[in-house]
Amino acid sequence: MIQKYRYHIWLHIIILMWGFTGILGKLIHLDAIIIVWYRVIIAAAFLALYFLWTGKSFSFPRKHAWKVILVGMIVAGHWMSFYYSIQLSTASLGILCLSTTTLHVTWLEPIVMKRKFSRVEFLFGLCVIFGIYFVASDFSAQEKTALYFGLFSALMAAFFSVFNGRIAQDVESAYITLYELLTGIVFIGIVLWATGKLTYPMLKMSVSDGLWLLFLGVICTSFAFLMTIEIVKKLGAFTVSLSINLEPVYTIILAIFILKEHKLLNVNFYAGSIVIILVVIANGFYKQQQAKRIQKIKA
Repeated sequence: MIQKYRYHIWLHIIILMWGFTGILGKLIHLDAIIIVWYRVIIAAAFLALYFLWTGKSFSFPRKHAWKVILVGMIVAGHWMSFYYSIQLSTASLGILCLSTTTLHVTWLEPIVMKRKFSRVEFLFGLCVIFGIYFVASDFSAQEKTALYFGLFSALMAAFFSVFNGRIAQDVESAYITLYELLTGIVFIGIVLWATGKLTYPMLKMSVSDGLWLLFLGVICTSFAFLMTIEIVKKLGAFTVSLSINLEPVYTIILAIFILKEHKLLNVNFYAGSIVIILVVIANGFYKQQQAKRIQKIKA
C-alpha cells in the first residue's frame, strides 16, 4: 500500500519541507539577508556535489546567461523580503502572502508569455484582495510593513516563476537552479559588503542556528528541488502543482504547534486566510482545466 503511494507521500513531505522554511525564519536567530546568503551557499554547494556525483557538465548556454543572472537576483530578493516579512511579524503571515504568487502569475503570463487574459483569474485576484483586507484589518504599523514585504516577496516569486518557465524551454531545470543560486551568492555578497555587514562577526552563530541553516540549505532547498523533479515525472505536473497549494495550510498548522502563533493571531486573520487559500486552490483547479481543454483542442 505504502509502496503504491510512495510518490504521493514524498510529495507531501516535500511540501511540508517548503512550509517549514517559513518556520525556520523564526527559529534561526540571524538577520534575514544573512539567512538567505547561507541558504544559497549551502544549496549551491550541495547541488554542485550532485552534478559531480552524476557526471553532469557545468557548461551553460551563453545566450541565456544574462537571463539567469537577472532571475538569480530576483530569487535572492524574493527570499530576503520573505524572511524579513516573517521576522517582522509571523511565519503564518509570510507564507500566506507567498501563497498569492500564483495570482500574480495570472497577470504576468499574458504580458511575458503572450497568453490571453482571463476574466475568471482577475475575479480570483479581487477575492484575494478581499481576503488580505480581512487579514490586515487591525494590523499594527510593523505588521503592515511585514505584509507589504510579504506581498513583494510573492510578486518576485511570480516574476522568477514566469521567467524560469521561458528559460526552461531550452535549459534543464537543474542547471537553471544551480546558476541562479550562484548568482544569488554574488548578489547578496555585494549587498552585504555595500551595507557593511560582510564582517567576521556574521560568521559567528550558535550550533542550533548552524544546524537549522544546513537543514534549510540541503534538505528544504536542494534535496526538495531534486526530489520534486522526480515526483513530477511520476505523478505529473497537475497533481504536483495542485498539491503545492496546500503549503500555506501546512505552514500555519506548523506555526500553531511549534511557534504557538495562534496566541498572536485573531479570528480576522484566519477568516482572511481561509478565503485566500480557497481562492488559490480554486485557481489551481481552473488553470488545470484550461490546460486540459487546450490539449483536447490540439489533439
